[in-house]
Amino acid sequence: MDMRQLRYFYTIATEGQITKAANKLHMAQPPLSQSLKALEKELGVTLLERNGRKIELTTAGKVLYNKANHFFNYLEETITEVRETGEGLKGNLSIGCVKSAFSHIPDRMKVFREKYPDVTFELREGDSYLLAEDLKNREIDLAIIRLPLEMDAFSSYFLPDENYVAVLPAKWATPYNTATITMEKLAELPLLLLRRISGIGQYELILNKFKKHTLNPNIVTVCPDVDMILELVSKEVGASIVPESTLKKVNLSGITSLAIKDGTLISRSSIIWLKDRYLSKSAKHFIELFHNWDDTVEHHVKTD
Repeated sequence: MDMRQLRYFYTIATEGQITKAANKLHMAQPPLSQSLKALEKELGVTLLERNGRKIELTTAGKVLYNKANHFFNYLEETITEVRETGEGLKGNLSIGCVKSAFSHIPDRMKVFREKYPDVTFELREGDSYLLAEDLKNREIDLAIIRLPLEMDAFSSYFLPDENYVAVLPAKWATPYNTATITMEKLAELPLLLLRRISGIGQYELILNKFKKHTLNPNIVTVCPDVDMILELVSKEVGASIVPESTLKKVNLSGITSLAIKDGTLISRSSIIWLKDRYLSKSAKHFIELFHNWDDTVEHHVKTD
């Protein structure tokens, strides 16, 4: 088995069809099929089975595919590392971010782009669980997530803690005539809460806080998208509880935020990356902006 045969097999398995694989590899179908047959003969096993027009991996095929996936990922990272030796920063940096923490990105991206104009960005949004899966699949380089999250596979830099705040339609907040609201009053309101597609997140933390106050909240909607939640609040569908920084990027009218008086809720965030993956120079320098942000901002203001 040589590198060419392995690449051909890997592409066929990834694309799920000989035709699609041939198009991706810019070659004709017959030699691609012949290469696959030769590989199966050499290994003495069937790697792929046809199911109608689609191709499915056998048990042996899945083993080889998983090994090939790790191999090609490692090879790509090695090539990147070698190319970066002695070079300036360039290439593409892919970053995932939960919407409720996006306020960490724009200013840092602006500073980074001014210093390293040859680096391009790819941004992806999703909840913390999905972004963690994207990291494991090597689809992104970094992610800014909300905790809790299983962190065994990741290295991380923890961002400053922030409070959750209550967000109400402005008309609903007027009777309180105060900058705070109690957990008891929140439990009486129809609530629209963020909930991850999978895994434990802030939804469970908020429920536990109500439980500690022996309160039964009136939850009328759950949703993984903070923008949708806040739009619903502005339309007086209900109130919500969100991390305070979420409101920095919101231009919606008709909403009011109140501190939670007797039930302090802390949101913890982190920038994470895969432990066993080579981290590009671009990724390292972007992470450094989080470590040294106060000094960076001060310097940036002085030089503008």
